[in-house]
Amino acid sequence: MTAQTFDAKEIERRMQGAIASLKQHLNGLRTGRANPNLLDPIQVDAYGQKLPISQLGTVTVPEPRMISVQVWDRSMLQAVERAIRDSNLGINPLVDGLIIRLRMPDTTEERRKDLVKTAHKYTEEARVAVRNVRRDGMELLKKLEKDHKISEDEHRKHSAKVQELTDKLIKDVDGVLTAKEAEIMQV
Repeated sequence: MTAQTFDAKEIERRMQGAIASLKQHLNGLRTGRANPNLLDPIQVDAYGQKLPISQLGTVTVPEPRMISVQVWDRSMLQAVERAIRDSNLGINPLVDGLIIRLRMPDTTEERRKDLVKTAHKYTEEARVAVRNVRRDGMELLKKLEKDHKISEDEHRKHSAKVQELTDKLIKDVDGVLTAKEAEIMQV
């Protein structure tokens, strides 16, 4: 979206980015069920830089309540284990050869409620991001009309399109939250 033209596809792309970010944040929430995405935010000090675990080994889910990480380079085994231990996930890694096993503990009712609160916080951030994109689009339309680059009718038509997109994507955000809440609250 440049300063001179209105592009509904660009607005939709930016709004979709907020949903993608929300999904990434929600994947990082530990729900009691093993999910390889849980390890995505963990960075390991390796080879003089910080790398995600997925670049140092294969992350799999061999059982519903276990994640295993098969580290490719034996010299990185302790660094990966330390990074997982220091990540505040509340998971104790067990080293077995070149494989690190992470058994997912049962979550308490109180912990599940805290996770739902965190999911709501992430969701509200996504809603705000979608609304900010909407605001940017509406401001651009006002400017274009003021500068006589679009007519009042075009402004109304595009504004309705932006609002329609916003409503649809806010509904999508709420759907993602509902699905994650159901996953968290399952015993």
